Amino acid sequence: MNIIKFLDEFTSENLSNKGSSRRDALSTFSSLGKKAALAAVPFGMATVTNKAKAATMFQSTEAVGALQLALTLEYLEASFYLQALNSNVLDEDGTGKANAIYEQISLHESAHVTLLQDTLVSLGETPVDEPTFDFTAGGSFDPFNENGTGQATAYAQLLALAQAFEDTGVRAYKGQAGALMGNDALLTAALQIHSVEARHASEIRRLRGLQGWITGNERGAGMPADTQAVYNGEENIIQGGVDVTTLGSGSPFTVDSSTEAYDETLTGDEASTIAGLFIV
Repeated sequence: MNIIKFLDEFTSENLSNKGSSRRDALSTFSSLGKKAALAAVPFGMATVTNKAKAATMFQSTEAVGALQLALTLEYLEASFYLQALNSNVLDEDGTGKANAIYEQISLHESAHVTLLQDTLVSLGETPVDEPTFDFTAGGSFDPFNENGTGQATAYAQLLALAQAFEDTGVRAYKGQAGALMGNDALLTAALQIHSVEARHASEIRRLRGLQGWITGNERGAGMPADTQAVYNGEENIIQGGVDVTTLGSGSPFTVDSSTEAYDETLTGDEASTIAGLFIV
């Protein structure tokens, strides 16, 4: 299955419109200096229109569609970490810690790809093709320092991308859980991957000097403003119909601590929009 066709069905945007949207989202960054690009990484959630519901992309069943989306995100992450390791940008931290973390996460993501591919085949489905990724998002930034941005800037971009991808993955897996509710085996497999993605997200955030959890809808210091949509909704304080700030005996939780205690979902449309900006 072709990846562009898959995402096209998912968002109900034809290929030409998708290309135009992507070019429009990126064009405003073309005149920026390379260092300025870090502050303007174009995840483009606010500039790309999704007209369809997530259900429009499901092929045979909702469960299959959920797995195909998960596989696309795992392809993205696996490719990203491999390219990061093949660059020398991770040496910028001077300790080897970043490289060790990326090596381990890379192994995990490759394993996730294989599991999802094998699971789809076992269901009689053809796994979506692995796309070609452009982690410069059309030349707007340079996380692998291939265009001479400079090690320090490239390193900051590389870590920011990892955080955005991992935080997106955690929310996206939760967003597709409902589609898997009718199949215990598939739901279990997805949840087992989801929990590891959450560990990745926490590890990357700590590598960037942040807390391992999300407070409100804060994206964290050093993250480009255009990544805000990855975190919007995380400020929710209503869980299971209960205002969680009212919990606690005599000393209710603060809004910040309440939002840190729970994570939110991303819809399939939102997750595919993020992935689509990095697909050639």
